[in-house]
Amino acid sequence: MHNLTLLSDGERTRIELDKQAAYTVWKVKNGKVGYEAFAELMNNIEDDDERDFCEKSLSKYKMQLGVN
Repeated sequence: MHNLTLLSDGERTRIELDKQAAYTVWKVKNGKVGYEAFAELMNNIEDDDERDFCEKSLSKYKMQLGVN
């Protein structure tokens, strides 16, 4: 098992962004929130690189879960 505390701040941030992207897509797929949740998630990210990473994660999970 991996110890997340040993990762750099950047790596931990990417893991958190990936989790948030997956959860947001899941919530949309299951009707818990509307599609505006995607924009809300992206608007809360200030760093351009982190925003790009999150956008790629959103696309990945949208494809996996069949959300357009």
